[in-house]
Amino acid sequence: MPLFTRSHPSAQQKATGETDSTAATEAAAPPETQGPPEPRDSADTSEQLEPVDAPEVAESAGPAESAASDGTSEPSEPTGSEAESAADSAERSSQLPPRGGWFGWRTRFPRTARAAGVGTTVLAGVLLIVALLVPDRLDRITLQSFFRFPVEAIVLAIVLLVLPAKARRIVAVVLGAFVGLTAVLKCLDMGFYQTLARPFDLVFDWVLLSDAADFLKDSVGRSGEVLAIVGVILALIAVLAGSALAMVRLSNVMARHRPMAVRTTLVLGVVWIMCFTLSFQVGGVTLATKGYSTFLANRVQYVREGLGDADVFRKQLNVDAFAKTPPNQLLTGLRGKDVLFTFIESYGRVAIDDPTMAPEMDATLKAGDARLKAAGFASQSGWLRSPVTGAGSWLAHSTFLSGLWVKNQQRYRTVTTSTRATLTSYFQKTGAWRTVGIVPGVRKAWPEGKYFGLDNIYDSTHLGYNGPYFSWTPVPDQFSLQSFEDLEYGKKNRDPIMAEIILASSHNPWSPIAHTIPWNQLGDGTIFNQIKKEGTNPTEVWKSAKRVRTEYRKAIQYSVDSLTQWMQRYGNKNTVLVFLGDHQPVPTVTGGTADRDVPITIVAHDPKVLDKISSWGWTDGLKPADNAPVLSMDKFRDRFMTTFAK
Repeated sequence: MPLFTRSHPSAQQKATGETDSTAATEAAAPPETQGPPEPRDSADTSEQLEPVDAPEVAESAGPAESAASDGTSEPSEPTGSEAESAADSAERSSQLPPRGGWFGWRTRFPRTARAAGVGTTVLAGVLLIVALLVPDRLDRITLQSFFRFPVEAIVLAIVLLVLPAKARRIVAVVLGAFVGLTAVLKCLDMGFYQTLARPFDLVFDWVLLSDAADFLKDSVGRSGEVLAIVGVILALIAVLAGSALAMVRLSNVMARHRPMAVRTTLVLGVVWIMCFTLSFQVGGVTLATKGYSTFLANRVQYVREGLGDADVFRKQLNVDAFAKTPPNQLLTGLRGKDVLFTFIESYGRVAIDDPTMAPEMDATLKAGDARLKAAGFASQSGWLRSPVTGAGSWLAHSTFLSGLWVKNQQRYRTVTTSTRATLTSYFQKTGAWRTVGIVPGVRKAWPEGKYFGLDNIYDSTHLGYNGPYFSWTPVPDQFSLQSFEDLEYGKKNRDPIMAEIILASSHNPWSPIAHTIPWNQLGDGTIFNQIKKEGTNPTEVWKSAKRVRTEYRKAIQYSVDSLTQWMQRYGNKNTVLVFLGDHQPVPTVTGGTADRDVPITIVAHDPKVLDKISSWGWTDGLKPADNAPVLSMDKFRDRFMTTFAK
């Protein structure tokens, strides 16, 4: 039996062709005649093993050489020159250094290289497991939520194991990017739950990203907005690329260790089935989970419902009990009255019910009651259920005025481009009122204003205000109300007015906020420069949820005080005020409650106005009772018009 040693062909062997014949002999010899090779060092894996017994090699190579010289060799066998060329090529390949990473560091530091490889693989696995397990709500992220066993990881392993090499690499990239994309979607959900108490809507919410950018610009300036957007884009790229590379890394590891990967996957699959069947728990948390699949199924269902929502809403759009009512029969019970529909931004039930806010809010509402009574007014209050929470004021406004449940942007665009009449447009239709809008939150073109039936619209640039912004709020509430008095309400010999007034000082982030000053000192608003300087810093406020709630409560108090003071100062016997909140504030203030109730109050000097709503079951005063009836906001329009039809 020949012995094998590692050697390189000598010059003489190259010249006589022994190398070629040796290679042919070695290739032709059966395994049992070759003997076991010596162990090879990892650095010498490219070297060839050659037999020492040269005569035996030459003898075995003889027939091949004879055939070559006779010219009778078969086409499938190489000629001598071809064999020599192939041998030279093999020799050159054997002399190439093994791959050693950048600057050969893997060769120089093999232990470090192995540790880095293992660490990278572990990191890739952790990244994908976290992406599969992380909840889509911040309040549900706990340490225990990551110590679970996702069935999706087993399914992904099975898919990658059954695919051939080329398909496996492509599928690994696609699946990895998909897992990263869903992780991004979960992050969007986190933000939406924190702001709107609902997940991101893949059909309707893309337009809100632009609104979020505008909010950033108003809050932290243009530079801060640009930096934030760039940061988000870079983070998105990093997540997608990182998850794709992680999936490819794990698929390659499984391919190199296929037998072990198959056995491990089968064992884990059996363990998952047993844990899921037995509802096995660790620390009160179910170990086997299919939460990621449930998340995807819910998203698909949301998309399907969103795509079908347009048809449902169009059918509702055409149902209007007052569409054919003659103008002279509309709102006859309010003829001659000035009717003011006033929205207080983010004025939700939490401002009244929350124990940490209730004492101060109670004092504000009682003081408002005292002012109104002193001026001869009475009031009754109840609750409405808003279609939104946290944000989306325009959706609540359009719901209240149109009598339709406008819960998303698509519905808003549909209704505002339709001929559906609103509560305000019905006032305009009668011809008995001049209709105006005081909308300080509007800072650019607002074509929807025509839909709401407003003869004249005063946005932030037409109120005569020369003072500073208060974070998002362009005009303080007290100044907006004074401008309404100066521009419309205080005019002599005017027609009755129906006004839609938006009070925006209680808009997130509630820092800094204005405070009421003597009305005769408002001037052109420059006095608010000093008030803003004395106010709080929103960055500091939002470091503490407690401070956020405190500033929110102060902002609501300011809005209510401004409104009741205006009524006391400028209201008359024909004034009818309907004021309400548009939605609850963000979950930071509400504590994540699903409650969407907002207070609504009707204030009037004429007792006949409140007598007409006596059957509604509302509470006397500005504060609705806890058990006062709750009406869906989209039902208010028809109830109000029916009540005051005569």
